[in-house]
Amino acid sequence: MSDYKAPTNDMMFVLEHIANLSELASREGYEHADLETVDGVLGEAARFMEEQLVPLNQKGDQEGVVVKNGQIFHPDGFADAYERFVEAGWNGIALDESYGGGGMPWCVGLAVQEMMTAANMAFSLCPLLTQGAIDAISHHASETLQEIYLPKMISGEWSGTMNLTEPQAGSDVGALTSKALPGEDGTWLISGTKIFITYGEHELSENIIHLVLARTPDAPPGTKGISLFLVPKYLVNDDGSLGERNDLRVVSSEHKIGIHASPTCVMSYGDEAGAVGWMVGEENTGMGAMFTMMNNARLSVGLQGLSLTDRSYQQARQYSVDRKQGKAIGAELEAGESSPIADHADVRRMLMTMRANAEAMRCVMYANAAAIDFANSSRDGTEREYWDAVTALLTPISKGWGTDLGVEMTSLGVQTHGGMGYVEETGIAQHWRDVRIAPIYEGTNGIQAADLVFRKLPLAGGQVFEKFVSEIGGLAEQLIEDDRHSSMGQALLTGKEQLSEAGVWLGSRLAVQPNDAAAGSVPFMRLTGVIVGGYYLARSAQIAQQLLDSGEGDVDFLSDKIAVAKYYAEQILPTVAGLVPTITQGAQQFYAIPNDRL
Repeated sequence: MSDYKAPTNDMMFVLEHIANLSELASREGYEHADLETVDGVLGEAARFMEEQLVPLNQKGDQEGVVVKNGQIFHPDGFADAYERFVEAGWNGIALDESYGGGGMPWCVGLAVQEMMTAANMAFSLCPLLTQGAIDAISHHASETLQEIYLPKMISGEWSGTMNLTEPQAGSDVGALTSKALPGEDGTWLISGTKIFITYGEHELSENIIHLVLARTPDAPPGTKGISLFLVPKYLVNDDGSLGERNDLRVVSSEHKIGIHASPTCVMSYGDEAGAVGWMVGEENTGMGAMFTMMNNARLSVGLQGLSLTDRSYQQARQYSVDRKQGKAIGAELEAGESSPIADHADVRRMLMTMRANAEAMRCVMYANAAAIDFANSSRDGTEREYWDAVTALLTPISKGWGTDLGVEMTSLGVQTHGGMGYVEETGIAQHWRDVRIAPIYEGTNGIQAADLVFRKLPLAGGQVFEKFVSEIGGLAEQLIEDDRHSSMGQALLTGKEQLSEAGVWLGSRLAVQPNDAAAGSVPFMRLTGVIVGGYYLARSAQIAQQLLDSGEGDVDFLSDKIAVAKYYAEQILPTVAGLVPTITQGAQQFYAIPNDRL
């Protein structure tokens, strides 16, 4: 199995030219995020992830976690790696400086997270959940709770979880039945069972801070009657030291097809007197607070599609260069020699498809993170509103399109290896197995598609979507005027027109025939992702050409950027033309066969 090498040059190119890092660094609070400093940060992060986490990836897959006496333990090496991860400050690199974080823009933090996820996805889930819990606490918890919990969580000494799902309440969160009873001292006593709790129990951190959804007495039904509670594994004494164990326990850890070193727990709260918790935010506002955490996590989950695509691509590329089989068309070989399989057209197609999609995803997701940074750093209400809208639009695309692609691209990685791809020893199948969860958790991709169509498409009366489509068209027109890139511009313009047609049709159905809109939502998310990815790659190519024309930068690197963008325009953009008719057909044939004959 080949080693993973973080693509720091690609990351820096996207941060500089797509995420506009230099402009971010001119804003208050981000002054330390200049290009030179960030380049150094990424270099150190790459070294750490490659040296500390990559060697544990296959070991974690093969051995998994073990449940002993109500505790969960990782394979040897994980606890030490986590300790070094915390000591190096990677957990808080993009988190609040006032509580000990590094204060980097989120787009820089996302680049670090990409490396960590590619190096060891199972390991990365612990910091990911902690990061989301920090976001929820920062935005919704009292100042007292923030002061007690945030410093230790930002450092990584304490980790965090998200507790939504129950046996009878999955995506339908409003069906949950966990209870919260008021205590005499302002605390609450939590009881109930939660399932699919990532890192619900483990030995890596000193304490685990659970964010738990539950119902208070006389709460209204559905999501309007849900509150959020902070429930630590160990209670915290007044001096900040850890006190007695709370009334909560892990029941079991699920056996999964992937991410074997990430414990997925059944958690029981309040087997005895009740687990002590503190309300986060106001009563019956728990869903809003939890959505803060979920939206944070959705971009990170989308990133899993990118990270595992890139990891799989790197391994497939190396295998294809080393593996010799047959004679490639047009090859001139000595007698008895064979061509590297990378020279065969179909293998080259798979490799280029993986690479182009990885670069497109990186652009979209870093732009998504940068939109969050621009919104957070804006001192102008109108500007902040704009960047919030861009964030809202890109998030379901990053999560839904990105994770669907992750499954497809890691499958291509297996295919590139031929029969050896189906053999676990090569390690390539692990990437597919690990990423297969990503389209499911943090809101299934069907939910992401519905969010895109029903919530994000109509934003500001459709103006946000229309403005984005207009920007795509503007770039396409610029490229058409350049003979070197006119075909790429034409492909992008065609995609823009398809996106506009589908968006207008869906918008017209939202009020009068919403089920038609629902039926077209998943292919629309795919269409949007592919076109938006093509837009950012075309921007990359335009910038690369400008740098080449001015004699700046590495010629091979910039030429490859243009080649990848042209491949995407010629081979990937045209594949979505057939989605428009599926989007605009409506739902009638979906229900032509009754349930009893399905």
